[in-house]
Amino acid sequence: MLEQSKSTIENLISDELWINAHRVLIYSSLWDEVDTSLLLQKYINEKSIILPTVIGDSLELHEYVSPNTTIIGAYGITESTGPIVTDYNSIELAIIPGRAFTPDGCRLGRGKGYYDRLLSLLHCPKIGICFPFQILENIPVDPHDIKVDKVIY
Repeated sequence: MLEQSKSTIENLISDELWINAHRVLIYSSLWDEVDTSLLLQKYINEKSIILPTVIGDSLELHEYVSPNTTIIGAYGITESTGPIVTDYNSIELAIIPGRAFTPDGCRLGRGKGYYDRLLSLLHCPKIGICFPFQILENIPVDPHDIKVDKVIY
């Protein structure tokens, strides 16, 4: 999956939304998702990176300072212990995971609604990143599901 991750990441970093964004929300990848550690390593000194942290039924946002300021949190996800971010309007781009996406931005998550609740608070462009096999013509959609603006694979 590392080679497929590299291809998706290359497509992302060549996108104008990525190039022009300075403050970016990125997810910490699980084993079956596009590996975002590639972004964290490469852009730690070029962009202000924010990582989500699971707190109860919500995602709290924290600045990613360095690999030394992370812990393994809920569900085995790497989470930042950096300063909390409460100014959601300061986020210029959000990179969002999904189990599957449709070409027009519908997203299938893991079923707990963490990202749907977070996405409803963000006013920046949202990009879903995934592997090509995760693009499907149709996926189940609920009324509370929030689309991403663009899907990159």
